[in-house]
Amino acid sequence: MMINEIKETLQAETLTGMPYTDFDIKGAYSADLMSDVLAFCNSELLLITALTNAQVIRTAEFADIRVIIFVQGKRPDIDAVALSEEKGILLLATRLPMFEVCGRLYGKGLRS
Repeated sequence: MMINEIKETLQAETLTGMPYTDFDIKGAYSADLMSDVLAFCNSELLLITALTNAQVIRTAEFADIRVIIFVQGKRPDIDAVALSEEKGILLLATRLPMFEVCGRLYGKGLRS
């Protein structure tokens, strides 16, 4: 699934100044426990979370996650955004709750 399609499906906005948004995402994982992300995620997934601290960015980098979607209208602080740009991680935000985000992406064919 392409990033632009994900953004449209979730009514999401881009939070980082990343120039690329046209790469393909193979799957998704939703979690607020970063230990679960490290245990169960692999590359080519996007992360769906309500956590907005810099630790989420560091975890995504370690797990080779290229996209993070923040749910429920939450937004990371300026330090987390700067870190994501440094690490090449695209940040998106949506006002939708996590359950609905997962359901919409699943309905479009994106799997875990």
